[in-house]
Amino acid sequence: AGMEGVWSLEQNRDLTTVAYERIEELFVAMRIAPGEEIRTQDLQAMVDLGRTPVHQAVRRLAAETLLEIRPRNGLRVTPIDLSRDKRLAELRRDLNRFVTSMAIRNMTANDRAALHYLRRKLAAELKEISLDAFNAIDKSFDRLVIRASGERFLDRVLSPLHAIARRIGFLHINQLSHREGIVGSAERHLAIMDFMLAGSEEKACAASDELVA
Repeated sequence: AGMEGVWSLEQNRDLTTVAYERIEELFVAMRIAPGEEIRTQDLQAMVDLGRTPVHQAVRRLAAETLLEIRPRNGLRVTPIDLSRDKRLAELRRDLNRFVTSMAIRNMTANDRAALHYLRRKLAAELKEISLDAFNAIDKSFDRLVIRASGERFLDRVLSPLHAIARRIGFLHINQLSHREGIVGSAERHLAIMDFMLAGSEEKACAASDELVA
């Protein structure tokens, strides 16, 4: 019974992660609209998962300020607030510099191989990449840099900051910059990857600053 308990706990934790990532994707792609009021049951239906993992994911998303918990099971998607997003971009810029530097210093052979793979994939798909496909590579890159930095604490800090930034990016590309916006962002990512692979800390951080700007 003991092992069974541990196993169900493990499974639950995994499902919570799955629920978190699926809801975060809905948030970034604005399939749940900024400022929208929604119930936990609606999210359960949208991500096709049970009550417990969705509730746990919602608590984490609320702690990370992507959702606001309202009375009686209600939720509100955090609205877009440009002055707040600008402040958070400054925080993201400084944390990205730190994590990029640490990743260059601590990268293992596995991290380097994964970075080479992502770079090739992005370069090959550059001209016709969709926004969803680009966001997936962007997210893999963010995760890889955090893992390579060796500082796992940053995962909990940077992941909501990146989600908030991706939502603004999604809006900007869909409404204003379109194809040009995706290609421009992808090219900046390739520059960061190249400087990281070359071990050039200062240039990688400068390229990272440019991306956030």
